[in-house]
Amino acid sequence: MTTLNELRATGARQREALFGSDNKVPAGLARMLDEAVHGGIWSRPGLGMQDRMICTLGALAVFPRLRALRRHIGAALDLGLTPLALREVFIQAGLYAGFSAAEETIALAEEIYAARGLPLPAEPEGDMTLDELSRRGREQMESLHGERSRDGYAAPDNKVAGALYGLAIQYGYGVIWFRPGLTPRQRALLAVAAFTALRMPEQLRRFGHSALNVGATPAQVVEAVIQTAPASGFPPALNGLVALGADFLG
Repeated sequence: MTTLNELRATGARQREALFGSDNKVPAGLARMLDEAVHGGIWSRPGLGMQDRMICTLGALAVFPRLRALRRHIGAALDLGLTPLALREVFIQAGLYAGFSAAEETIALAEEIYAARGLPLPAEPEGDMTLDELSRRGREQMESLHGERSRDGYAAPDNKVAGALYGLAIQYGYGVIWFRPGLTPRQRALLAVAAFTALRMPEQLRRFGHSALNVGATPAQVVEAVIQTAPASGFPPALNGLVALGADFLG
């Protein structure tokens, strides 16, 4: 049986590996962070460290929480995630939470890149008609979600949501999922984390099931939800696990 002291020691090592030995924790919070966060969640098996970081960044970016993001962006770079990958995390999170959030998170990331002497990733180029973009978006959405692409606000006969959903298809699927920097599997796990943090169970359930179509396992989807708990709260993560349903039970 693991003791609290052992869990705390494991968490302290994990925290130091992520943020360095000089990482300062607010007085009175260190034990909770080392035991529950870094020992209890970051040290869980079932999901790689880069994936855990992507999920954490996604959960932090939808608000956004810039102080915590500054620390995690540096740790993400140390884990081997590229500025291109981080930019894509923040752009995709911005699609869900608002591009005003992405303006803040990307600006913060660029400050950190400049301090480290890292070049900014170039914006992808390309052109097509809006009709072509719509067609590509619908095909990507249907490939990802299957029959679920016709549920809820995505239902073809939902005339109210249809006033906006055409644009969402164009950019949410026709653009985002074709940008370089993240794999489809990483994007699906990021979506799971972001929708957990945003407390959107319907979207979380849709992307949780669809993540299985792009290479994620049920256990990895569960871990993506759990990973958000320190960033956006344990109750939303618990509700997210319930939203996934029994199909994801190991």
